[in-house]
Amino acid sequence: MLQNIRDNSQGWIAKTIIGVIVVLMALTGFDAIFRATSHSQDAAKVNGDTISQTELGQAVEMQRRQLMQQLGREFDPSLLDDKMLREAALKGLIDRKLLLQGAHDSGFAFSDAAVDQEILQTPLFQEGGKFSAERFDQFVRQQGFTRMQFRQMLAEEMLISQLRAGLAASSFVTDDEVIAYARLNKQTRDFASLTFKADPSAIKVSDGDVKTYYDAHAKEFMSPDQVVIDYIELKKSAFFDQVKVSDADLQAQYQKEIAHLAEQRRAAHILIEVNDKVTDEQAKARINEIQQRLAKGEDFAKVAKETSQDPGSAANGGDLGYAGKGVYDEAFETALYALKPNETSAPVRTQYGYHLIKLLGVQAPEVPTFASLKDKLTRELKTQQVEQRYVEASKKLEDAAFEASDLSQPAQDLGLTVQTSQPFGRDGGAEGITANRGVIQAAFSQEVLEEGANSSAIELDPDTTVVVRAKEHRKPAQLSLEAVSEPIRRELARERAAEAVKAKGDALVAGLRDGKVALAPTQEGQAWKTVEAASRNQEGFDAAVLNAVFQMPKPTAKGQPTFASVSLRDGSLVVLRLNGVNEGAAPTDQEKTTYRQALASRQGQMDFAAYRKLLEAKAEVKRY
Repeated sequence: MLQNIRDNSQGWIAKTIIGVIVVLMALTGFDAIFRATSHSQDAAKVNGDTISQTELGQAVEMQRRQLMQQLGREFDPSLLDDKMLREAALKGLIDRKLLLQGAHDSGFAFSDAAVDQEILQTPLFQEGGKFSAERFDQFVRQQGFTRMQFRQMLAEEMLISQLRAGLAASSFVTDDEVIAYARLNKQTRDFASLTFKADPSAIKVSDGDVKTYYDAHAKEFMSPDQVVIDYIELKKSAFFDQVKVSDADLQAQYQKEIAHLAEQRRAAHILIEVNDKVTDEQAKARINEIQQRLAKGEDFAKVAKETSQDPGSAANGGDLGYAGKGVYDEAFETALYALKPNETSAPVRTQYGYHLIKLLGVQAPEVPTFASLKDKLTRELKTQQVEQRYVEASKKLEDAAFEASDLSQPAQDLGLTVQTSQPFGRDGGAEGITANRGVIQAAFSQEVLEEGANSSAIELDPDTTVVVRAKEHRKPAQLSLEAVSEPIRRELARERAAEAVKAKGDALVAGLRDGKVALAPTQEGQAWKTVEAASRNQEGFDAAVLNAVFQMPKPTAKGQPTFASVSLRDGSLVVLRLNGVNEGAAPTDQEKTTYRQALASRQGQMDFAAYRKLLEAKAEVKRY
């Protein structure tokens, strides 16, 4: 298809296509085009609220980083399906938007002060038990956010958590439900079992049986669809030796590096809040009283513990730790940077109330020497040039591959070598380029596999780009009977061995139930294995066995057990005899509390899930 377009792009086909496009534009009008592009910056709208493409891009990238962290360094990032990541990220953003709308509609809210306190008290942002602006900024940058973006995201997470907690807190269970749950949870059962092992080695499978199975399942015995590709690989690392940086550029970069260093100030404060219960005048009068106590020589930390209404710092004597500019409220920061060490400010009004601020210490920035940073700066400057060259070369590679009928000319133009892969199927190879999902999709695409075109440029990772071309297509072929006879023989033996023990076990169960087989200490040459008072999580038993035991009907009378059987994954069959059911003791008050909390939590999760489904059902969602 692509090759045909290339061959005819200057001929009558291209002119016809252009003519059709002109006619369509004349019929539909240019406004249709503008309508189609009016939402180009939107990913979706949820009840009128927009989710932007930028938000979606950030969510996709965050999801990609999280998956990479979970899967480890050895995982090939190209195996992540971009379309699936995008769909999952967009669904997550839509769900989040619906929950935020639900929270706002229900009147849930968080104050700015509460968000600030959450940041200050998060252990991840602390160093030595104190808030570290440097660690905070580093984390925010790693996540790809600005401070304000992260703060907004945190505020939204807190709001959703408040909504979830509110729904969970409204869930309840009755005493009867608690007692019923406790009774079932503490119930034990007395049972006995016989295990009949499947023995495939005892099953004889004839050649005729193998042939019959082969003929009936011929389509299952095909060689895999495989392809061998030629490819050229462009690596970013190849450009590092081609670029140079001057001493002047290094010095300029060094000055930029150290210009960002700033002093850190360690502040302590006493806060008197202004809120619905305390007026501005009352708070101001209270802070003035505290200021007079300090003026008389009382210890700031002691007074802060007694009077400050900031729960995050009061216990530490008001100590907020070291932080740079941009962390605190503007009025707070202005007052702090006007102080000298151990000096206390006059009352400062912020959106939270009135503060008395003390400067506990100043940390001057440690300025690294040029020599210590030279290697790092060299790498950074080279990386900038290399990145530009790599982007230009990648574009040149894609253009050359599009125009060429094979890979030899593009390889020559860029000084690369055409390489050949091992054969691989649609599931990919074990390692290297043949394990890359983008390469696999390209190699088996119609354009590459059937039409013989070069692929478009494929990014294996941020530092490697390839173009591939099908060299050989090994289509599926029927495997001979000789090639698959042994696997067939083993599978038939396994199936028949499992069927044999099941038939034997089921016959025994049927005979025990109707009395045709007398219950004895030994059945079919095996002694019953007896267990008394087995719990639902009894150790030493397959989960399938315990599940079957606790699903069996109770014996109708003493000495009249019930019987059942269960097949295991290895083909074995276990015959079960339920002798009795032991009701658990009445739960203690402590156990009731534990059960109630567990049931309420489960009910709360179910309520929250139902609430989300309700929001989804009522929502008007448009995806672009």
